[in-house]
Amino acid sequence: MSATSLGQVPLHGSFAVQRDLAASSDNVFAAYADVSLRRRWFRIPGDPSRAFHSLDFRVGGGEESRGVFAPLGDLGPEERVSYRSVFWDVVPGSRLVFGYELVLNEVRRWVSLVTVELSPLASGAGTRLRHSEQYVFLAYSEDGAQDVAHLKGSTQLQLNGLAAALDAVG
Repeated sequence: MSATSLGQVPLHGSFAVQRDLAASSDNVFAAYADVSLRRRWFRIPGDPSRAFHSLDFRVGGGEESRGVFAPLGDLGPEERVSYRSVFWDVVPGSRLVFGYELVLNEVRRWVSLVTVELSPLASGAGTRLRHSEQYVFLAYSEDGAQDVAHLKGSTQLQLNGLAAALDAVG
């Protein structure tokens, strides 16, 4: 596996996303910890029959997800995506810290350190989720702006999926 494209300088940055959810902190945490709930909102796009997912939710454990998809449909080439993480800190109902890498077509595109913090809403009717991510892109297109926008946008989409999964389980 190639760590980076030749000649590219690593691109560092960070962002945070905050989302208010109707579910309790324990239920939001369970959506990360329980593999059946996690699969409802976290997955690599593409053909499910060609996908793989495993979750070992504990400090020192990790998650792996792989898939194959064609972003341009039948008109374009397939892309192989692999996600691997390690959990560094797990505080039930409160906090999760993990690192992950994203590999696209055997090229490590970026690695990130993520902190997910959960706190009760002031109204007592739900949870505030704060997702803070520090990333380094090792391989990117042009100046990397499109890659960073994709990462931020996909995080928003994941959190939309999380909210929908929580609503579905009530």
